[in-house]
Amino acid sequence: MARKQGSHAGITGPKVQDAALHLFARHGFAAVSMRQIAAEVGVQAGALYNYTADKQAMLFDLLRDHMMELASALDAADLTGPPSAQLEAFTRFHIAFHLPRRDVVFLSYMELRNLSPDNYARIAALRRGYEDRLEAILRAGLQAGDFALTDPRVTTLALIALLTGITNWYDPGGRLDAVEVAEVYWDLVRRAVAARPV
Repeated sequence: MARKQGSHAGITGPKVQDAALHLFARHGFAAVSMRQIAAEVGVQAGALYNYTADKQAMLFDLLRDHMMELASALDAADLTGPPSAQLEAFTRFHIAFHLPRRDVVFLSYMELRNLSPDNYARIAALRRGYEDRLEAILRAGLQAGDFALTDPRVTTLALIALLTGITNWYDPGGRLDAVEVAEVYWDLVRRAVAARPV
């Protein structure tokens, strides 16, 4: 079928991604059909194939784009100074980046199992690259005597799980704003690695 009048790849393509993200996060990847995604966008189901190969490709693209955006934002963040300062900056960065992206964060953890083995390996490599940045900070702090921890790799995974968990419960209309919650989280992270205050 011809593309919907007034539809353009630069406009409809992002709408397709947004619709897929919203529906996958709400109903789960397996329960969502291409027809549902098309209806959400307002196009015929066949028109989706102008923008994606299939539903698997949609999921992969969403997760890949998220991880690439995350890596790019981390590259632009100011993670300088001694290890404690870098760890604090990483903590605040992680929270600020992830809070507005709850749907894709949910997909990143709950829908990895639905990726093909090759796509899973590619996303896992991107995730490992992000995790390695935190692990490097922890190892530097351990070597400098600023941190006390038993296993930098396990601590890395535990801290990322702690920080990412904020997306499951944080309420913007709640008692604390995002900056105040980040302060609490930094105190938790600092204590977890026995970091001296900067």
